[in-house]
Amino acid sequence: MFQIKICGITRVDDAVAAWQAGADAIGLNFYDRSPRCISAVQARSIGDALPPGAVQRVGVFVNSSLDEIAAICDQANLDVIQLHGDELPSMIAELSQRLARPIIRAFRCRDDSLDEVDRYLEACEQAGRLPDAVLVDAYSPGEYGGTGKCVDWESLIRERPRLRGLPLILAGGLRPENVAEAIRAV
Repeated sequence: MFQIKICGITRVDDAVAAWQAGADAIGLNFYDRSPRCISAVQARSIGDALPPGAVQRVGVFVNSSLDEIAAICDQANLDVIQLHGDELPSMIAELSQRLARPIIRAFRCRDDSLDEVDRYLEACEQAGRLPDAVLVDAYSPGEYGGTGKCVDWESLIRERPRLRGLPLILAGGLRPENVAEAIRAV
């Protein structure tokens, strides 16, 4: 799994700059209500402008159907699927059966606990498939991410065992002046 992902890439120049700055993944947003939403064709041209294998292409989806995700993954040549909406735990198992790609499940945490994440992962276990990683973002009413709000990183230390050993990806409000603190915290 990647170490640094720059999300919301909409232009080739930004993808190249992210790669040259050391990112090993780019997030390509397919949520039609996002100002950073792009088409599968745009995503393909952005990814194809980079050297082969330079970065992982992560498709960010919010409440998309299984068929839509599969079609975009193929058209855009995506490496990783990120579910950032209200997708049911059963979708993790269904996607993994249909598409041979790692799946990241994003959560918008409302407080300083991972209760919601824990319940979701338990349901995933019952459905037969955990996600490959967990992304934790800050909750903002009516938003699915991209708000610039920070998660309580200190609480993630206490709560991390509830992630069942899955890789943890931080998101939300990470800036040059606070990213080192966030990394140290978790």
